[in-house]
Amino acid sequence: MKTFEELFTELSAKAAEGTEGSLTVDELNKGTHFIGKKILEEAGETWTAAEYEGAARTAEEMSQLIYHVQVMMIKKGISLEDLYKYL
Repeated sequence: MKTFEELFTELSAKAAEGTEGSLTVDELNKGTHFIGKKILEEAGETWTAAEYEGAARTAEEMSQLIYHVQVMMIKKGISLEDLYKYL
């Protein structure tokens, strides 16, 4: 199990290393538009799961949404501290 902070650290390391075969690196290379579409897709799936599929499925979709949001944060150079200023 990972925390929000641990996931961000892991994804940031993969991005910095340019780990070949990494889905995170691949997504970063595809750019902001691609990442944005993934965020929208996962947001919709989160909503659908919350309406019809129960708590476990909703949590799974939320975890995927958080992943793609963090990839966008890395792409745009937004740190955890930048995000936390607005929480």
